Amino acid sequence: MLTQPTRWLLWCGLGLALACGDSDTGDSDSGETTGAETTGEETTGDQTDGTTDGGTDDTTVGTDDTTGSDSDASSSDSEGTTGPVGACSDVPCAEQMLLDLSLQAKVSEGAVENSEDGSDWLTTVDATAGGTMGATTNPWVYIRFTSEGAQRVDIDDEAALASLEWHIAAKRYGVRINSGSGGPGCVAAAAFDAGTYAAITDVPDGATWREEAFYDEGCTLVEDGSGLPGSPDYALGSWWGYMGCVTTTGVPFILDLGDEGMVKLVVESYYQTGQEGCNQNGAMGTGSGNLTWRWQYL
Repeated sequence: MLTQPTRWLLWCGLGLALACGDSDTGDSDSGETTGAETTGEETTGDQTDGTTDGGTDDTTVGTDDTTGSDSDASSSDSEGTTGPVGACSDVPCAEQMLLDLSLQAKVSEGAVENSEDGSDWLTTVDATAGGTMGATTNPWVYIRFTSEGAQRVDIDDEAALASLEWHIAAKRYGVRINSGSGGPGCVAAAAFDAGTYAAITDVPDGATWREEAFYDEGCTLVEDGSGLPGSPDYALGSWWGYMGCVTTTGVPFILDLGDEGMVKLVVESYYQTGQEGCNQNGAMGTGSGNLTWRWQYL
């Protein structure tokens, strides 16, 4: 865990490196009208080849590592942090994350809104982060699942590295869970590449659980195989692909929230409008970074 002096020095250095960028420029799709985001984050290849099988260096964890008494016991070592998810460990490579994930010392104002569709929740997340040109100077949106829908957790990126209040976070097409390299909790995810969201009614036998593991032991970033430089191998990375626009693969996930239960989730769209056209023929949608998740408790 970062000490206060270390945090201060890191944030000073980071602020200089990022030119103290605190302005929120809003969502800009101008770079996407030519078929790619201007920062290069969505410029090559179909990302699903690199991630639908879980990517490289998967960290497989059993249910004993994510629920029950183990999480209760470890929470006493979390230096005062409390929340719905038990602490698994301190976040490794936190200093490197400050740069690689463009972590910011401010709280996202991105809206998280919910509606009910039968037994499912439909949650829309404004993960635009200031648009493609502003993403490096804007924070992640932190979210927890509740019986009343998904709720935004108003913490900044540094506080999230010591917080158990959130389950999942989003920024542009990046979606990460609170565990391993991604946070101090022990949320685990299982992807079902050959399955469908509707077909999942409980946890299948033989599910392969994964925590975030986008750094190796030497704190070198593990990339997702998409061909996009600096794109981390997130546990939920197989939700998207690329064919001139950000496609949704329909890959469903189960998230183990420990004592908070389990949810099944699928990302239905990345664009406010035009997702179907993107998926079918590569036509760019509009309103990028506005995610729609369908989910429910199991």
